[in-house]
Amino acid sequence: MWIKEVLLGITGLGAGALVSAGVFALISVIGLIPRLAGKTHTGSFVKSYEMAVLLGGILGNAMNIFRISIPLGVFGITVFGIFAGIFVGCLATSLAESLGATAIFARRVRLHKGMGVMILCVAMGKMLASLMFFYLRWYS
Repeated sequence: MWIKEVLLGITGLGAGALVSAGVFALISVIGLIPRLAGKTHTGSFVKSYEMAVLLGGILGNAMNIFRISIPLGVFGITVFGIFAGIFVGCLATSLAESLGATAIFARRVRLHKGMGVMILCVAMGKMLASLMFFYLRWYS
């Protein structure tokens, strides 16, 4: 009986490792971290950024697997949510930029000025929708 649980655990760990390796490969292929370091003029901290992303992924997975929770309170959850949102937004923007989606969209709608405003409006729309999602309890 225990052999099934051991095999299931090994399969789960292997699948999780493959998925997380795929996410980290995507982050490195699209050049998210070097691009952010270049835009913020903090190129000397690239290794620290990469280590932070790696440790965040490993610790997040470990906390999920072992059901570890940290009582952060409302302030801590708010700070975490802001940082998680910034990361996901940067990842999506970097992916769209590397695929050329933003430039193609701007060319098709003949957008010559206001690209920053358009990106800000998309980000604010995503934030408003997520706030409505949790405030109106659409998840239940």
